[in-house]
Amino acid sequence: MRVGDLGEFGAVGRISGRLPQGAAVLLGPGDDAAMIDAPDGRVVVSTDLLIEGRHFRRDWSSGYDVGRKAAAQNLADVAAMGAVPTCLVVGLGMPADLPVTWLDALTDGFRDECAEVGASVAGGDVTGCDLVVLGVTALGDLGGGAPVTRSGARPGQVVAVAGRLGHAAAGLALLQAGRQEDAAAWEGTALGEAVAAHRRPRPPYPCGPEAARLGAGAMLDVSDGLLQDLGHVAKASGVRIELDPAAFAVGEPVAAAAKELGADPLDWVLTGGEDHALAATFPPDVVLPPSWQVVGRVVAGEGVYVPGRSSVRGGWDHFK
Repeated sequence: MRVGDLGEFGAVGRISGRLPQGAAVLLGPGDDAAMIDAPDGRVVVSTDLLIEGRHFRRDWSSGYDVGRKAAAQNLADVAAMGAVPTCLVVGLGMPADLPVTWLDALTDGFRDECAEVGASVAGGDVTGCDLVVLGVTALGDLGGGAPVTRSGARPGQVVAVAGRLGHAAAGLALLQAGRQEDAAAWEGTALGEAVAAHRRPRPPYPCGPEAARLGAGAMLDVSDGLLQDLGHVAKASGVRIELDPAAFAVGEPVAAAAKELGADPLDWVLTGGEDHALAATFPPDVVLPPSWQVVGRVVAGEGVYVPGRSSVRGGWDHFK
């Protein structure tokens, strides 16, 4: 069966029927708009657009992979503000010949990723389109706390990261090198884990609110590469961030992919995006839990500096 066989309202009904609603959703799919509880009185909002061929490929990722990835990158943005995600609203464009099984898998991916944080897909819209296009808006609750922005880094603070770095970039590099046919054989190996990381990121959601409670000065989601994203913090805060290349742990999947392709694994760690790790600055006297790894410091000046790595450039740019 194809999506076109369902029609618009059949597709909406099929999607809605696969999406349970959490406690924050006071009125879910079925009306002109949803209604979401906001006990804090403030709502954290973030939105992203994903376009087939630009942000994902259906021959590389299943519908379930795409659903989890689309949800994850938006939920991570909410966590990066120190908030707890409550719901998503999804706009979906898709071709009429898209298999209904792919749509079901996409919906299940959204459902399962939202379940990681107790959030829901509260509503959205569908339309016909030549490609699969997703517009995702995430909402979150600060629970009475202050948001952690990009402009709060101060000299003397330490820089720390939570979550994986370089894994998704390593997996993407394997696929771009034409190793798609090998991916199935790699299942259960370090190379397979790298490919899986590209398909489904694992953001450290609890670490966002945790960082806020620990007094983080600045924080963001590492979506476009650590160097590039920390550059936004440095610019917004008017500081210089110095990173210690020896402080970064290179994961086994990253090291294995680098050996397979003859690449420098630290390049992926520093410039690879889509792992949706969190990077934050903290006062130097704060005792950080094991989920956070100190990788640098904030000093007076501007920009981001990595000793011995002056040749490292990059990070994702949507217009390049």
